[in-house]
Amino acid sequence: MHGVVSSGIALPLALLTWLGRQGTLAVAISLALGTVMPSSLGAALKPHLSGAVFLLLAIAFLRMDTTALKGYLHRPLLVLAVLCWTSLIIPLAIGGLGLALELDQRSTPLFLGILLQAVASPIMSAPALAALMGMESTLILITLVLSTGLVPLTAPLFAHFFAGSALFIPPLALAAQLAAILGGAALVGLLVRRRFSLPLIRRYSLPLDGLNIIILFIFAAAIMENVGRQLLSAPLYFVLTSALAMLVFFSILISTLLVFLPSGRGRALGLAFMTSNRNMGLMLAATGGVVPELTWLYLAVSQLPIYCSPHLLKLVARRFPSLGRS
Repeated sequence: MHGVVSSGIALPLALLTWLGRQGTLAVAISLALGTVMPSSLGAALKPHLSGAVFLLLAIAFLRMDTTALKGYLHRPLLVLAVLCWTSLIIPLAIGGLGLALELDQRSTPLFLGILLQAVASPIMSAPALAALMGMESTLILITLVLSTGLVPLTAPLFAHFFAGSALFIPPLALAAQLAAILGGAALVGLLVRRRFSLPLIRRYSLPLDGLNIIILFIFAAAIMENVGRQLLSAPLYFVLTSALAMLVFFSILISTLLVFLPSGRGRALGLAFMTSNRNMGLMLAATGGVVPELTWLYLAVSQLPIYCSPHLLKLVARRFPSLGRS
């Protein structure tokens, strides 16, 4: 590897290592920076969102623990339970609660935003964020891939069932997009892995963490393009929408943690983190972005807990060490 790390890349490698050491705090700061950056930067970065997601997932496949993978595949009940929970029970519970509270009639745009959040699979950066938190990310990667594969079937069905014609998600286009991202990322990650051994990859885990943080900043700057302007123009509106997004996020996180506690506290915390972080950007892309302005705002402010929760959960695990143990 010494031949790979030539003098020409020594400085970038050192900078990535330093950034990787900042860990989850840097992830939270990247969201703040993405919010205050000029909207022109966000607009310029938007075309690169798919590439950013692709790279995050490729790095996750690169770092995958194949020994842990084989163990989970030989004992699939936990994987199936997580898959059922995140792909079926959460959409049914949130969609049903929204209808019971008549949110679809009180505020259709908010209901659509929450529904898009509920039917989405976990974010593709979940394994990368779990690695930054020091969690075992193989189970997260397995369930992420499986639940994402189910989304072209489940998301259109739930969207039609709960919202009817108000929300259309094309299944074939979504399936093609996901197949390209997942298949391509797996191919790239595993090909690079064949070139370098896993111990060598682990040796450079901090630079990889730093690269993940840069990619997450690109995503934040693109998705939060107009949020800073909305915060200044309608602060109360922004705060109330953010509070609702936080409520939904932590409801999913806490309920998942309680359901999967029997599998081990550390594992349950990782699953709770993955399940509560939903890939709303993918759902937004699937709809072609044709949603009301309030739905856009809800999906944007929902990034706040996604980017801040890794640092918060790391502090909680540090304060209560037993939570981090399997």
